[in-house]
Amino acid sequence: MSDIGPVAWTTRIGGELVGIPATTGTIRTALPKEQRAVFDSEVGSAPAGRLRLVLVSWVLSLASAGEEGDVVVARLRAGGFVGCTPLGPGAGVV
Repeated sequence: MSDIGPVAWTTRIGGELVGIPATTGTIRTALPKEQRAVFDSEVGSAPAGRLRLVLVSWVLSLASAGEEGDVVVARLRAGGFVGCTPLGPGAGVV
């Protein structure tokens, strides 16, 4: 994931700081070509309230977060946002 585009966020995975794509387009571009149709379908059919979760799932798969990523997604789906930082306009962008 070294080429994630000019807009990126950072997060910690396995205790290490990792850059992750921060737009729908850069997430899609970072995916292997054979996964892009599935990504498009999931993003295109996700209700607005769940779109963030869909994008987080794909980003974590790109970052090879593995089991840790699965735990994070499950916690977010259950409404657990402890440790999350709400971002304002332009906040958190590198």
